[in-house]
Amino acid sequence: MKINLKISAVLFASLLIACGGKKEKKEEGFSVNRTKSTEKVTESKPETNEVPASQRITLDNKGVGQIKNITLDPEINQEMAAAGAELFKTNCTACHKTDKRFIGPKMQGILERRSPEWVMNMILDPKLMVEEDQCAKDLLVEFNGAAMANQNLTVEQTRSLLEFFRTL
Repeated sequence: MKINLKISAVLFASLLIACGGKKEKKEEGFSVNRTKSTEKVTESKPETNEVPASQRITLDNKGVGQIKNITLDPEINQEMAAAGAELFKTNCTACHKTDKRFIGPKMQGILERRSPEWVMNMILDPKLMVEEDQCAKDLLVEFNGAAMANQNLTVEQTRSLLEFFRTL
């Protein structure tokens, strides 16, 4: 409580010092000084034929992070997929929907657009991916700067999510 009081006192004193000692000259009447700018402002618009990052196919990109190579079994591991579905429900649905765009991209068909390694690296360390992976940077721009939160999942949990994405 004493710390809050001291901080408030210091802020108040700073405010008084910053505002004090300034004399303004009062003039009669009202005046406005306007100048017309001759600069032209041009907006850069993205090309209409450019594919949005969420729809772009980058299967050769493995992303940046600890997952360098992963081999998926031809058959889906139903136990892992069920665990991944539960993780998705509790950790991801605030920003992602399976079948439609939301705060983040839809998950349906993610493995047709991104490599398994990229998906796992993005889940495990989204901050590193946004800093160093161009596709992740483009997704951040496309989704208005809504950065993916690090859910602090293990590699095993992330692998379960990946198996769940295979079922979509």
